[in-house]
Amino acid sequence: MNVSWEAEADLVVIGGGVAGLTAARTASLRGLRVLTLSKGGPTDTSTQYAQGGIAVVAPRGDSVDSHVHDTVEAGAGLCDIDAVRSIVEGGQAAIAALTDLGAVFDLGRDGQISRTREGGHSTRRIIHAGGDATGAEVQRALNAAGLPVLFGAAALRVVTGPEGVCGVVAVSDNGFGVVHTPSVLLATGGLGQLYAASTNPPGATGDGVALALWAGAAVADLEFVQFHPTVLFTPGGVGRRPLISEAVRGEGAKLVDSQGDSVTAGVHPRGDLAPRDVVSRAIAARMRALGTDHVFLDARHLPGFAQRFPTITASCLAAGIDPAQQLIPVAPAAHYQCGGVSTDTYGRTGVPGLYAAGEVARTGLHGANRLASNSLLEGLVVGERAGAAAAERLGVRARITEIGSWTAEFAERAVVQQAMTEHASVVRDGDGLAQALERIEAAIGTVTVPDPVAGDVRLPASDVVSVPGAAGLTDSRGVMQSEPGVAFGDAGRCGPGQQVGESASVWARHLRYVEDAALTVTARALLRAAAARAESRGCHTRSDHPGAVDGRRHSTMVRLDPRCGFDVSAMPAATAVVCAR
Repeated sequence: MNVSWEAEADLVVIGGGVAGLTAARTASLRGLRVLTLSKGGPTDTSTQYAQGGIAVVAPRGDSVDSHVHDTVEAGAGLCDIDAVRSIVEGGQAAIAALTDLGAVFDLGRDGQISRTREGGHSTRRIIHAGGDATGAEVQRALNAAGLPVLFGAAALRVVTGPEGVCGVVAVSDNGFGVVHTPSVLLATGGLGQLYAASTNPPGATGDGVALALWAGAAVADLEFVQFHPTVLFTPGGVGRRPLISEAVRGEGAKLVDSQGDSVTAGVHPRGDLAPRDVVSRAIAARMRALGTDHVFLDARHLPGFAQRFPTITASCLAAGIDPAQQLIPVAPAAHYQCGGVSTDTYGRTGVPGLYAAGEVARTGLHGANRLASNSLLEGLVVGERAGAAAAERLGVRARITEIGSWTAEFAERAVVQQAMTEHASVVRDGDGLAQALERIEAAIGTVTVPDPVAGDVRLPASDVVSVPGAAGLTDSRGVMQSEPGVAFGDAGRCGPGQQVGESASVWARHLRYVEDAALTVTARALLRAAAARAESRGCHTRSDHPGAVDGRRHSTMVRLDPRCGFDVSAMPAATAVVCAR
């Protein structure tokens, strides 16, 4: 199997959403050669689908202390308060940088940026764009910056050596590729495809968590998966489901059951605007009590709903529901991973040269439950910092000279999704978690990736040309793809234990293996962390351990040990990761 393309960069960013593109732009402005690899196309990101907005301290009637308090309260005892304050304080500068790029936010009648309130917030501090299309506007502004992105390219491995990261092995429709680099930023988004239904795009397959574990980094707080309480319900609906933004409840919509009774009355002082874990549990409990599979959101009394929420209105109308006249059927679905790759607030991990930012990272901001609209905030602030931090690695010699074959373990996606959906959703118990892990591990097969590199990797001089827009990068064809090169979801499959063929195009046709291997290792780590947390805290609810345990007020860290598999240990919540430079 031949390496068909090669590149060199000071920083490789894996992922094309808010955190990745913010980091890429920051690093480029500091003179670094940056290449971004994006598995899908320009809008195949979780950022694109973010509806609610960005939480940022308002100029009047708000304060950093208030935003920190709300974040820590939602985080249920596991937030790193120093990290929370650091990221919240960076919010206004991050928004200023985004508006300088051309992002346009909605204005109120006074001509100032309009703000709304969402669950868990004590005041109206959420800014939004296009009514309910904030993520799309953020993605548009960052895409318009014109940064070099190789679309349709998936990272297979982050390669490390004595001095830390030395490169990335990737695959695109051009074949296998090698990028020599001293710095890699994981900005791959979430893990929603672990579940049968989620709000995440199809590419949210836990790639960053898997790449970090395989590279020797630690992950933490994986058991805390946030289920958005109000996702549009349609009978039998699977895959990516439209969410009904928390901002709808912020504007006054009410959650009711099939009998017209309030779902959250008496559950929490903030009622329908309680933190998401509280609302999701209340909905799950009401559905169990009534034997139903959904509840309703009543927005019929809200004036101008279609103008304020055009995206939600379109989704509802496509499902045959008119929000102005009918109740909106909703149910919880997988939405956001609160934990991830353990980093500091500059994206540094414990592996020199490996960074992470955005949903894939665990900075300590979210704790056991993310506060609404803090995700885009974190992506902007930490993405910018990580892009600047990568300059620390300039001058480090980084070259991939040898890669041994590796064996990827995977279970069929349907097996993983069924096990996770049945046993690791809003409410869990120890027996179910054990059953899920047993079912997944019993279904594991392997695929061996042979050496794509033998000795020092160099393409023939005649085949090496400059990639447009990325000085110093080389590619065997000299083209920067503008559209996805591989139909990942429709890829064919090989049998367990099969050797991937000598042609890189064969591996591209079977690229779903890469995603399924990522989902499998992520699920196994998550289930172990969830089993170890014998309590209910934040968005991790154990029916067999219904209360929080003070002695478990710590984060759960997971590593891959080559000798004994998964290593699960406790990490104090307020202790930042020991980072390497």
